[in-house]
Amino acid sequence: MLADALGSQPVLARERLFAGRVWDVEAHEFELGGTRIRREVLVHPGAVAVAAMNARDELMLVHQYRHPAGGTLWELPAGLLDVDGEDPLAAAQRELAEETDLAADSWQTLIDVSTSGGGSTEIIRVYLATDVRELPDAFDRFHEEAEMETRWVPLDEIVDAALGLRLHNATLLSAVLAIAAMRARGDAPGLAAHPVDVPFDWHVAHRQ
Repeated sequence: MLADALGSQPVLARERLFAGRVWDVEAHEFELGGTRIRREVLVHPGAVAVAAMNARDELMLVHQYRHPAGGTLWELPAGLLDVDGEDPLAAAQRELAEETDLAADSWQTLIDVSTSGGGSTEIIRVYLATDVRELPDAFDRFHEEAEMETRWVPLDEIVDAALGLRLHNATLLSAVLAIAAMRARGDAPGLAAHPVDVPFDWHVAHRQ
């Protein structure tokens, strides 16, 4: 069975090069194939994202300015796993509510995404949320989220935009193409997804 293999080399030396508000940068030294190697690593808390789908085969997207990317990107509702002890599902439910004023009654695990395994520890769990409903009260939004647009977009339109090089957010692309692949195999959106409590072993804080 094709599968990534979890298991890192022991860190022989570690140096913190930068301490940031969200993530740090560390230098790690480890041995591989008899050679000692030093690599700079962006130490990231990880994140969750939500592919919220309604009965019309539309996904809820957010259009958010991303300064490092140099533009405004269409994305899934998402947020950092930066609250100590918070369950990833609870974080996803909170982010969906805070960014889109939505809740969902059915949740499954869709995919886990390593956004840049060559330089960052970031791992994102993407949930599939269905039976979606609007919340009675809107959340106050700040900073980049204050100007954020939200929109229900048909799945086929998102796939066309992805294949047409008009979308660039890795989490959105991975999730939408995964849902499209399930559809192409004849699976209903939720049938091929995983239980909501499937182990999140690639996130160090939630490793079982």
